[in-house]
Amino acid sequence: MLCWLLLLLPPFLLLVLLLLPTVAPRACPGASLDWLTGLQQRVAWGTLGCVAAWQRHRLEHSTRHASCSQQQALAWCLRGAPGPRGHPRGSTGPTDMRTFRNHLPLTTASQAQEEESGWQEQHPTSSQYPREAALQATVLGLAALSKAYPAVLAPGATARLTPTSPWPRPLLWLGPILGLAGPPGAEDPQALLLAALRSPGLRALEAGTATELLDVFTGLEAHGEELARAIAAGHLGAPLPGRAAELQAALEQGPRGLALRLWPQLQVVVTLDAGGQAEAVAALRALWCQGLAFFSPAFAATGGALALSLWPDQPQGIYLLAPGAPFLELLPAKEGAPEDDSHTLLLAEAQQGEEYELVLTDCACLTRCRLGDVVLVVGTHNQCPLVRFVYRQAQTLSVRGEVTSERLFSKALHRAVAQWPGAQLLDHCCVESGVLG
Repeated sequence: MLCWLLLLLPPFLLLVLLLLPTVAPRACPGASLDWLTGLQQRVAWGTLGCVAAWQRHRLEHSTRHASCSQQQALAWCLRGAPGPRGHPRGSTGPTDMRTFRNHLPLTTASQAQEEESGWQEQHPTSSQYPREAALQATVLGLAALSKAYPAVLAPGATARLTPTSPWPRPLLWLGPILGLAGPPGAEDPQALLLAALRSPGLRALEAGTATELLDVFTGLEAHGEELARAIAAGHLGAPLPGRAAELQAALEQGPRGLALRLWPQLQVVVTLDAGGQAEAVAALRALWCQGLAFFSPAFAATGGALALSLWPDQPQGIYLLAPGAPFLELLPAKEGAPEDDSHTLLLAEAQQGEEYELVLTDCACLTRCRLGDVVLVVGTHNQCPLVRFVYRQAQTLSVRGEVTSERLFSKALHRAVAQWPGAQLLDHCCVESGVLG
């Protein structure tokens, strides 16, 4: 009901309702504004609900007509792309799928970077992710998270532990009201951690990626005494000697289950999945964040492509490839396939159980770029694939001077761990062996 009432409000009045509690204390110092803050929060929640409902409606419509939606996305890219191949912005280029594929061969990320370097120097991109896709991922992710864990978006219930945010696009006006804004000095990692440690009632932790969060917890163990002294001395607020003692007692019990000892009401950890994060998530689950759920609002593929996560209660790492901009194609990733194989598929043509490399075309250029991110199709939503990130194509490692594919090394490592009864893989490194010389 509130959603429909908000639609009837003029945008200016809606903005006043969102900003009034920030301005009113200066006009009426000493006045109690609890009722106004409550109204602001209800308006913010209603606004988020309206935007989420609209974005979900658009998503459902586009995924039911995936081929048509992709054709529209391609037309949008072609209209806005100057392209490194001589197509001025707005010119008439390849308009149908077959002509588009025949006219523009596939390129790798390194080749595309070389071809576009001159254009990018004159026309820098404004954002890492396409605007509409980033807004959709953020709004739908917040709506899904609040549905699964209703208490996490209450004011003061969420703390971000890294300068980077897991949400692809910040919500400038709604963010502070919904508790999504960082404390003063939010670009300082230590200030972020200190602010979180001062708040024992947190329900959710946020970090840019799981790897960054792993660094935060290892740093917390290394500098725990220093942080406890800062809390007791009143850094970032009033002195809290009792909370400092709780921090020291929690650290003395070791890393396993540390997050829940520090924040007993904690429910979920929110990070952005960018591929290659599985081992960091496994380490966090096994030790510091034992017993907590993990949620990622999106999978951020190379090149700014976003796959959506709409179901926090489903196994982590399952994402929906949506048919909007940027334009995505799927290149079958089969062992033994020739490197010059360029037969791509649209999203609606994906087959469950098959692996595909993502191919991206956006409005910044007319380049069909092979991203190197390989995904496995595990299901469908309407006509679009649900995928799980598998590995990076052509990603090689040099463990002891040799060239080994990342996938092969990962398989061998996990196979070795499986042969060690009771062992869990938390991290790995390479050291010289005196036996092997």
